[in-house]
Amino acid sequence: MKPLLLLLLLPVFGAALIALLSERWARGMAILSSLVTLLMAFWVTGQFALWREGPQLLEKTLWRPQSGSYFALGVDGLSLPMVLLATLLTFVAILASGGVEKRIKLYHLLLLLLETAMLGVFMAQDWSIFYWELTLLPLFFLINTFGGQRRNQAALNFVLYTMGGSVFMLIGLLLAYDASQFHSFFMSEMAAGLRDVAREHQILIFLGFLIGFGVKMPIFPLHGWLPLAHVEAPSPVSMLLSGALLKMGSYGLIRAALMLPDAVVALQGFLAALAFINLIHGGVLAWRQSDLKRMVAYSSVSHMGVVLLGIATLNQDGITGAMFQMVSHGLTAAIMFLMIGMLYERTHTRDIRDYGSLTHVAPRLAFFAALAFMASVGIPGSAGFIAELHVMIATLDRWGWPAAGMSIAMLVSAAYAVRTTGCLCTGPERSALGELAPMRRMELTAAGLLAISIVALGLVPAPLLALMQASLVRFGDLFAGRL
Repeated sequence: MKPLLLLLLLPVFGAALIALLSERWARGMAILSSLVTLLMAFWVTGQFALWREGPQLLEKTLWRPQSGSYFALGVDGLSLPMVLLATLLTFVAILASGGVEKRIKLYHLLLLLLETAMLGVFMAQDWSIFYWELTLLPLFFLINTFGGQRRNQAALNFVLYTMGGSVFMLIGLLLAYDASQFHSFFMSEMAAGLRDVAREHQILIFLGFLIGFGVKMPIFPLHGWLPLAHVEAPSPVSMLLSGALLKMGSYGLIRAALMLPDAVVALQGFLAALAFINLIHGGVLAWRQSDLKRMVAYSSVSHMGVVLLGIATLNQDGITGAMFQMVSHGLTAAIMFLMIGMLYERTHTRDIRDYGSLTHVAPRLAFFAALAFMASVGIPGSAGFIAELHVMIATLDRWGWPAAGMSIAMLVSAAYAVRTTGCLCTGPERSALGELAPMRRMELTAAGLLAISIVALGLVPAPLLALMQASLVRFGDLFAGRL
């Protein structure tokens, strides 16, 4: 079987086995399946040629000749880091799901189907495959079945927002298909067919993509679904929702920018303005929260503003920072939701005012919580530092003094991160907390994997940068002659 197709179907095989086995074996099978998928993703990475910029390991089958649609899978320097991120976070989320005690088979089956849907998006080389909203079904049932008290509203909001944005994306996609001289949904052919389309027409098409992907990232003011979905979803699902699924929006926006470069150049200032709004708005709202999950949800809006700003610079440093931030935020958001889930399971509260002196009560929990919130700020030695440094350099190079807006947003982020770390780890002991149960082996493994990844990418970013290099150079070269 072809490697990318096998990678795509491995979680499906695991889900099928879970459906056939009894509940006592469901969790073990899910862990095994996600681990095998992760190892397969690393094997694919080993087959990747760093010097080639186009899609590799391409698997292409014409399945609708009348519309020029292909079942096409491939990876390049933009998609492969997202594949690795999705497989790692799925494995970690399943490790962290020990607290799920009801409907265990359904829960783990849905997580594996969600992994397949994410991999399909990141490996798709045809827009008709990319457009499939297969992530909606498992996410809807995960939130609606296993979420909190307002889970029904959260699941419905998520679906309605996403489907509403998808309508605009579909309109943009159909306009692009009609305007392309090749009349094909294959990504490279559609991009080549739109090369000579008038800028005004490109802008109209790109705006459809921007709204569709803006809901997923999310971009202000299309972020209304995010806080409620995060608060009500189980913490392992929030890890995937913030850690990997938000990246589908930014990844898709980068693909759209490569396809419609003249439109992106024309809208560069508008995109930068949206990015600064995201940065400040998300940071201020996060700073105002006392609910830990809502705080991390709003911080994701701010962090995705860094990604959008990196894209808007339209230079190699900016896109490097954007891609690195997508990976960094995936890891840091995941470990923050992981720690919040552990704390909530033990204390049944997410209010920051109910905590204190975790360094004495639960030192391991305190260590990983402090690491998570400090890494989210982008302190030196963490992956976020590399990402934000590249975006800051690119912003200064492109616009000069307006880069101060990013500095202000980073100060706001630092303020709530330091405050939260202080409230959790220091201060008087709260008698209401009692004796917190120590971290279980699986929880410690999950937190350790994320922490090691964050620090390793912060100290040794070269392997990830080399993996992306050829595609990043292509992005920079594409816009260098247009600015």
